[in-house]
Amino acid sequence: MAATAELTLLEKSLGLSKGNKYSAQGERQIPVLQTNNGPSLTGLTTIAAHLVKQANKEYLLGSTAEEKAIVQQWLEYRVTRVDGHSNKDDIRTLLKDLNSYLEDKVYLTGYNFTLADILLYYGLHRFIVDLTVQEKEKYLNVSRWFCHIQHYPGIRQHLSVVVFIKNRLYTNSH
Repeated sequence: MAATAELTLLEKSLGLSKGNKYSAQGERQIPVLQTNNGPSLTGLTTIAAHLVKQANKEYLLGSTAEEKAIVQQWLEYRVTRVDGHSNKDDIRTLLKDLNSYLEDKVYLTGYNFTLADILLYYGLHRFIVDLTVQEKEKYLNVSRWFCHIQHYPGIRQHLSVVVFIKNRLYTNSH
């Protein structure tokens, strides 16, 4: 999904009216937002943080200094590690690392839903949707986190639902 489409989804999930005009620049299609009263903003995470502030939902950027740093860390991770990777081996490594990280966490910052969860969800959707049932079971913590985020009110919108439940056709008892 293009970053400009993600920003439109984010706008809607934040309850902002569709008034922003996005464009993309360069080979990597970096999103650009032309603001009404100032210079243009460039980059997914910069624009996303701006939208969060515009919606008066700063808590999504973290509530403590440590949480704010963790949100920044995951936003950076999203742009540097997730975007631009379509190689299956890179994605497996990424999911394996994320799976280990999420072992004892509900959200990326621990127990609070943040912008990092939203943008990582949007960034991973195209990969998670193509995983087999076995792969989803292999990355159980990622699957749990992803399923939780996709059911968070207003986040998924028009994106396809990723199913994580495996229905058994046969039982073990005869």
